[in-house]
Amino acid sequence: MREELQLAPGAQHSGVLTLANDTTEKTRVMGELLDFFLDQTATPQFGRYPQESEYSCQPWLLLNPVEAELNGKSQLTARYTIRVPQNAQERSYHCAVGFTTRPTAENARGMGLRMAVQIVCSIYVVVGKPRVEGSVKDLRLEYVADAKSPVWRAVVVFNNPGAMHFRPIGDLDVLSQSGEVVESVKFTPLPVLPKRDQKFTLPLKLAGGPGKYTLRARVDIGGDEIQEATADVVAQKPAP
Repeated sequence: MREELQLAPGAQHSGVLTLANDTTEKTRVMGELLDFFLDQTATPQFGRYPQESEYSCQPWLLLNPVEAELNGKSQLTARYTIRVPQNAQERSYHCAVGFTTRPTAENARGMGLRMAVQIVCSIYVVVGKPRVEGSVKDLRLEYVADAKSPVWRAVVVFNNPGAMHFRPIGDLDVLSQSGEVVESVKFTPLPVLPKRDQKFTLPLKLAGGPGKYTLRARVDIGGDEIQEATADVVAQKPAP
């Protein structure tokens, strides 16, 4: 789940999240206000991360309730409020509201293994009109020596030096030596958060087998123009 907001300094926004218990058992949920980032596999990591404090909207969040019990096949309405400080700088901020299941008082007395489930809503707050900046920093081919299913993958690294997050939208094409497009993969529009590099990996089939190819990335990051980057690569399995 994701919420994107454009707010001015001093503004306030309230929203509603609905949690549903699809099981027949009663369950308890605990709410948390979280930070997040994407790791080098582009997997979101939710928690408390000091390195995100400059761009975190977590201190602006209020949540009610922070703890509740849901009967089987029932729903719970949770309300959140964001209060943007008057001195908030013009940039994009990010944070999250998370809910984690816990055993009820009755279940806590029993023995056995239990599975905890976490549900998260990511929140992006854009203050002012920060300019989108970014570029493709690196474009290369990697061979993944998986014993069950070895694969090739394209690695695209985006650099975001600015104060505004962006989501690359576009395609990565694989061209043969004659310039023919032999494979095309779309980018998953995951966020590239401010002031960092973010790696995207795109599995490839490379049905033509080992040989020389050209990788071509054409992406729209929300700026004034479509960006294009190319790299000549050689698909060659490493020696055992």
